[in-house]
Amino acid sequence: MARDKSKSGQATGKPIWPRIPAEFVRAMLAGHSALGLAFAALIYLVCFSGSIAVFTQEYGRWEQPAGPILNQASPQAADAAFRAVLAKNPKAHDLFIRLPEPTYPRLSVHGDDAQGRERTWVADAAGRLVREQKTPWTRFQVDLHTVLHLPRAWGGFIVGLTGVALLSSLVSGVLSHPRVFKDAFALRWGGSKRLQEADLHNRISVWGLPFHLVVSLTGAFLGLTTIIVGVLALATFKGDTAKAYALFAGPKVADDPRPAARVIDIAQALVNLEAAYPNARPSYLFVEHPGETGQHASVALITPGRLSRGELVVVGGDARPLGEVGYESGSVGLRVLSTLTPLHFGWFGGWPVKVAYFLLGLGLTAVTSSGVAIWLARRRDKGRPAPRWERIWVAFVWSQPVAYAVSALAALLLPVPPVTIWGVATLAASATAILWTPAAISLRLRATTAGLLALTACAHVAVNGARLDDGAAWVVDAGLLLAALVLAGSIYKPGRRPIVQADRAR
Repeated sequence: MARDKSKSGQATGKPIWPRIPAEFVRAMLAGHSALGLAFAALIYLVCFSGSIAVFTQEYGRWEQPAGPILNQASPQAADAAFRAVLAKNPKAHDLFIRLPEPTYPRLSVHGDDAQGRERTWVADAAGRLVREQKTPWTRFQVDLHTVLHLPRAWGGFIVGLTGVALLSSLVSGVLSHPRVFKDAFALRWGGSKRLQEADLHNRISVWGLPFHLVVSLTGAFLGLTTIIVGVLALATFKGDTAKAYALFAGPKVADDPRPAARVIDIAQALVNLEAAYPNARPSYLFVEHPGETGQHASVALITPGRLSRGELVVVGGDARPLGEVGYESGSVGLRVLSTLTPLHFGWFGGWPVKVAYFLLGLGLTAVTSSGVAIWLARRRDKGRPAPRWERIWVAFVWSQPVAYAVSALAALLLPVPPVTIWGVATLAASATAILWTPAAISLRLRATTAGLLALTACAHVAVNGARLDDGAAWVVDAGLLLAALVLAGSIYKPGRRPIVQADRAR
């Protein structure tokens, strides 16, 4: 019996899936190009800084590698460290106690001193304050990624908007290339450089698409939190943002400034929480109004094996739990919210996940960089070259590795804010667009970065000497040297023209 193939489209020769109209593809491509170009610099900066920020905990350990290294701290040690810092400023509004964990094996307490300056102290296994913690470069790179070193409200908004632009660019990029999945492994080597870059741009985009979508979506939510809460307050509480934020704070403790009979007992609070949540470990405690009748603490409890930033439990001044926010036991919305931070930064699954996030983040950074390069090359092929913009873009792209490396080196040697060094280095590296061709800019800035990374690793060992107690510091130094070797290897290739010749090929 003959089969009727017309239903499958084989007899008529028609494709099984409907064709995407050419007009739609052109519109998506135009939108993809316009959106990518409008936000190119911001997307590149956020993607590059985000790739570096994956190892934030390790950078903190690298900047201050001296001990004590603690696998855990007893409740009594945490309480002793808390009281020692509170004694430095009995009128402190709040104190932040960070307990040892696998990614950051330190016991530390953060708070204001008597002069109102924010300071962090590291304690030993008995809770005695050993030294002040100073990690300016770690703080610098976190703030650059999250708020671009702008006022928090404005910086967060711009970063969140950049995440929206990146997400929209990813979607429009897929829709503007109907064969993007079919050609996922098609690479045209040996042809024109523009076609090679276009294929690599599209392939990296497809191979890392799940990751790209996750980090852009979570980044948009994290950056636009203020806007989202404002909309929630407007829709639900007639614009009262305090009530909206209360949804994420747990049980409310009335503010009562009268002196308490005794300061909250952190040791007893941790003992009570261990009994109530035997399968979770405390990560940090945020103590508000210590010594007042309205004193209380918010404690983050991490459940191993769960993708969450942890449950937040409120403890009263009597050290007894009052209730939890619901990040792990509440509504679906709260549970999803608790996954955003670990999903965005790759802070789950240990070193393998962090390395994967780092490499995928660099891939997304390369996609952004190559997208602009492809657009400029296409202009050149159509007889409308923009040589000045080609030089400016290459200089900006390679200015960030240079600026990060020199700011890390300066943080080890000079009492200058890293953001200042980063800003000066970014301007200086970007200014090479005036002097050299794109090829010379790329080669020279890569060579500079390689030298700076190697010098930073050596300087770190020389400065800290016998104080390198933390193994993570050695790993970071090895990573810096490896990055320097990779960059050096990308420069010296057989058959490549000398930089001097590249300078003359204007």
